[in-house]
Amino acid sequence: MSRVTFEQLLEAGAHFGHLRRKWNPAMAPYIFMERNDIHIIDLHKTVAKIDEAAEALKKMAQNGKTVLFVATKKQAKEAVAELAQAASMPYVVERWPGGMLTNFPTIRKAVKKMDTIDKMTSDGTFDNLSKREKLQINRQRAKLETTLGSIASMKRLPSALFVIDVMKEHIAVREANRLGIPVFGIVDTNSDPSNIDYMIPANDDSTKAIEVILGAMVEAIKEGATERKIEKQDDENNEDAAPRRERRARTGGVRRERTKKEDSEAMNARMADKFQKETEDNE
Repeated sequence: MSRVTFEQLLEAGAHFGHLRRKWNPAMAPYIFMERNDIHIIDLHKTVAKIDEAAEALKKMAQNGKTVLFVATKKQAKEAVAELAQAASMPYVVERWPGGMLTNFPTIRKAVKKMDTIDKMTSDGTFDNLSKREKLQINRQRAKLETTLGSIASMKRLPSALFVIDVMKEHIAVREANRLGIPVFGIVDTNSDPSNIDYMIPANDDSTKAIEVILGAMVEAIKEGATERKIEKQDDENNEDAAPRRERRARTGGVRRERTKKEDSEAMNARMADKFQKETEDNE
């Protein structure tokens, strides 16, 4: 069963592409028809692509991988922030900092700068600064939080990117391509899908369409994370059970040896009694 139905996408307006004069010929296989000079996306293919992308994301989550969501356009910011948080994944909804991926060590230093400022506040160092220094540091902290706060938990490069508008986020896509990081993306009729590993043909300007598609992706990630947790718990239970089985085996072995020894001693005693009786009879 598909994660998203044709009707859901139709109601969300996911089928509306761009004006014909703005189209990218590479999107021709995903265009159903043209109406009033606007390309209409084939939603049957969209449904199939959603399932394909969702399955890939689920497997990533099962393996504990991180997916970075990227959407700096106004229509997508709120939905992406909310859904990415629900999946416990990092996201970028403000300006994409150049080098976010290709110069990741520098980005991590900036994140650590936020941690340092927070530590100054908690240990009392901040209280010893002048009013002007406090103001400067607070401004710096606020700026860093706006740009990098949503990726503070990302200790290493993500295993994949999910991009809402691949044309607008072309810098992020280019950086991911350069590093060999798989890119998932909602691709409209005016965009080039050639650099997207898992493309989903759909209207990337419709908030409702974005919510429907992204919701399916997040549910897949949650499923993968849950299965990973269950598998991990099963492994821990199996590890705990192994020593118990070994102890039972050792205890059983000792018990069997003791029983065997007792049986042997009893048999020897009976043989001795019989021999003694035969000797007495002969006398």
